[in-house]
Amino acid sequence: MNARLNPYGLLGLSGGDAHVIRNAGGVVTADQRRSITISQRILGTTEIILIHHADCGLATFTDDVFKRQIEEEVGIKPDWAAEASTDPAEDVAQSIGRIRSDPFIPHTESVRGFVYDVVTAQLREVQA
Repeated sequence: MNARLNPYGLLGLSGGDAHVIRNAGGVVTADQRRSITISQRILGTTEIILIHHADCGLATFTDDVFKRQIEEEVGIKPDWAAEASTDPAEDVAQSIGRIRSDPFIPHTESVRGFVYDVVTAQLREVQA
């Protein structure tokens, strides 16, 4: 979701080379797993690369406070988690685990995760 990160340029890809799924925090939720499953089972992809980034907005709040603020404003609490996190490498490792344990995603042997440093524009691979 972050506009500072250009996955195509960062990985040397052209349009059409990859399916890019973006969301706040790069969190792997049921919807992202659904999209990956479709990408692999219907469209033939086999590799997954996760890129989270340093200086993420999700490190600036907690889920509980965020949900409480929304509930105070609109009268109901969201039925989803923002999954705020202060450690992007830990979050990448958790995301890799979610993908690898999903029985519907057929190709999990090539799942790699990285943290992008928004200051240096460098990728650091996370071993999970």
